[in-house]
Amino acid sequence: MNAEDKALRRIGLGMMLVFWLLLMALGVWWFEHLIEARQHPNANLATTGEANLPITLQRNAAGHFVAPGHINGKPVRFLLDTGASLVAVPGELAERLELEPGASADFFTANGRARGYLTRLDRVGLGGVNAHDVPGSINPGMQGDTVLLGMSFLHRFDIQIRGAEMTLSPAQPL
Repeated sequence: MNAEDKALRRIGLGMMLVFWLLLMALGVWWFEHLIEARQHPNANLATTGEANLPITLQRNAAGHFVAPGHINGKPVRFLLDTGASLVAVPGELAERLELEPGASADFFTANGRARGYLTRLDRVGLGGVNAHDVPGSINPGMQGDTVLLGMSFLHRFDIQIRGAEMTLSPAQPL
């Protein structure tokens, strides 16, 4: 093999290496987006729009309805929880949101009894729907940055769950 053939062979091997590296990078990028879409299928939920339109959410891979929203104009991630009476905010997140703790209270949660504080949330928003003066709780023992969006907000809706979808429609008067 002469020097010119060796040079061409090195270039060919280099191009093949670059191809495989790009292919692997593309695969990693695609799988990351796939996993993200399964964990947060409602990540692109519009946060502005007409307040009287139904909001349809998809279950995530764990079977929960998780969606972006805001409390007092600051972005948060909600886990919709029809078993929670109040909008429950983890203690550390409540500090960042500058929520004022009110009276001390005992809460009975899925994990047992917990002590926290009552609070009022000036504004809670989900999918373009905003509610004012929403009862909430600050729970110092709650970990993470996910807010449980309880019935103090959700009672404003007719809730329908079919398969992997939850639709929140404006509540019809009785």
